[in-house]
Amino acid sequence: MTTDSPAVDTGRGPLDKHGMAALVARDIPHGSFVNLGIGQPTLVADHLPAGSGVVLHTENGMLNMGPAARGDEIDPDLTNAGKVPVTELPGAAYFHHADSFAMMRGGHLDICVLGAFQVSASGDLANWHTGAPDAIPAVGGAMDLAIGAKQVFVMMTLFTKTGAPKLVPECTYPLTGLRCVDRIYTDLAVFDITPRGVAVRETFGVTVGELADRLALPLLPAA
Repeated sequence: MTTDSPAVDTGRGPLDKHGMAALVARDIPHGSFVNLGIGQPTLVADHLPAGSGVVLHTENGMLNMGPAARGDEIDPDLTNAGKVPVTELPGAAYFHHADSFAMMRGGHLDICVLGAFQVSASGDLANWHTGAPDAIPAVGGAMDLAIGAKQVFVMMTLFTKTGAPKLVPECTYPLTGLRCVDRIYTDLAVFDITPRGVAVRETFGVTVGELADRLALPLLPAA
């Protein structure tokens, strides 16, 4: 089933990485405890409005992380898990790496936002290794987050530099987690992974039909 009508086409697109980060920030409920994965997902911190009540967790041991640090704000001892200098918000707390992973594994995070090489139509996640002989595996805490968080959001471009889709019927790269992804934010569309299949929430400069032709998998209207 493919349709051009149910999803909202904003008429703008494709989005850049800050546009995707702003969408993710928009959809995080007030008061959520959230982990932002290394790479582009860390940009979400810069788009959370003041007073959002969102508490950002870092796997290297911090709660209530603020936006990226710039200029005189930079403290080389205050970084996120990706070694990017960050700020702290009032009430920030620091703790042992093991305690941080206990939070991740114990179901205490409402949402994690991760990058991905591939996501399958059933919500399988592949984001630590492409399988290429010269690739450097980098799983980090992704497996713990993918299984431990109550919801998993993925932020990625929809296609590779060669035009291959990253949203696929089945992942061909080594898996990080099975059936763990709930929503995918991309430069061309936002998708929900549902029991019925992949549903399109909104598109950016393309129609659902155009996406379906390039993705080679059925797309459903948003619930």
